[in-house]
Amino acid sequence: MKALITCKFKDEEFERIKNLGYKVIFKDERDADFAENIEDIDVMVCFNPFNKIDMDKFTNLKWIQLLSAGIDQVDKNKILDRNIILTNNRGGYSIPIAEWTVLKILEMLKNSREFYDKQKEKIWKVDTSILELYGKTVGFIGTGSIAQETAKRLEAFGVNILGINFRGKEAKHFHQCFKVDDIKKAIKQMDIIVIAAPYTEKTHHLVDENLFDNMKDGVYLVNIARGSIIDERALISNLKSGKVKKAALDVFEREPLPGDSPLWDMDNVIISPHNSWASELVNRRRYQITYENMKRYINNEKLINRVNLERGY
Repeated sequence: MKALITCKFKDEEFERIKNLGYKVIFKDERDADFAENIEDIDVMVCFNPFNKIDMDKFTNLKWIQLLSAGIDQVDKNKILDRNIILTNNRGGYSIPIAEWTVLKILEMLKNSREFYDKQKEKIWKVDTSILELYGKTVGFIGTGSIAQETAKRLEAFGVNILGINFRGKEAKHFHQCFKVDDIKKAIKQMDIIVIAAPYTEKTHHLVDENLFDNMKDGVYLVNIARGSIIDERALISNLKSGKVKKAALDVFEREPLPGDSPLWDMDNVIISPHNSWASELVNRRRYQITYENMKRYINNEKLINRVNLERGY
C-alpha cells in the first residue's frame, strides 16, 4: 500500500510507518514540484495540498489523514462522491489552544496590553479598571475538543460556562448547552464569547450584525476557530462602537491579515498570526494520531477522528 506523507517526521518515525507495511513517499506540500509523479497513492497524510493537486488524478486514493483539526480545505463533494475516508487531527491542538484562550481572556480583563504600553513609555500609573474573571459567564460557540479543554481550565476560575452546538448536546465541563437555533437567547447571557466551532457552510458568518445586536454591551470576544465564522466588517463596526469592548483574534477572513485592515490599528484588539496551536508537543501529537490510524487502517480497524462530512465534523 502506497502512502504519501507531506509532513516531515523524524527518520525513525518514517521507519515505524514503513514497518507497518506501507511504501512511504515523502513530499513537502510547500514545494513547487509537490504534485509530480504521485498519482497512484492509496493514502495521503497532509495539511492542505489541495490548491496544488487535482484529486481526480488520484484514482487509487481511499483515505486522507489531515494533520489539521479543520477540514474546510478539502473538497467535500469529491470526497463524498468517491467515498474517500477522511480523518483529522481533532484534539491534537486542543491543549495549546486552550491555554492560549485562557491567556487572552485574562490579558483582556487585566488590561495587559495597556501595561505593556506604559512599560515602553516608563509610565508608573495604577489602573483600577481591571476586572475579575470570577463570576463571569463564558460562552463557547462550538463545544468540541478545544472548547472542552478550555472549559476544563476555566472551571478553576469560578465562571459560568455555556455552550452552543447544533443539537444542544451536553458537553463535558459545560454547565449548560444550547442548540444553535437558540443562539440569540444564549448569547445575551455571555460576558465573554469564544468562537471554537468548525468552519462549514452552516457556520459561515454565523456571527453577523444581527447576532452582535443580541450580545451584551461591552462583551469580550476570542476567535481561535476560523475567521469567516465572523462577518469581519460587522466585527470591526462593533469594535469601533464599543459593543465589543475587546477582541483577541488568532484567525481572520483573509490570511495573512492585509496591511490595510483597520484591525491592526485598534487599541482594543489583540492580533496573533494563526499561532494559538503552536507548542513543543504538537509534532509528537501529529505523529501519534498518524501512526495509530495508519496501523488501524492496514489492519482494517476503526479509525480515530473519522469526519462525518454530511454533518460537517
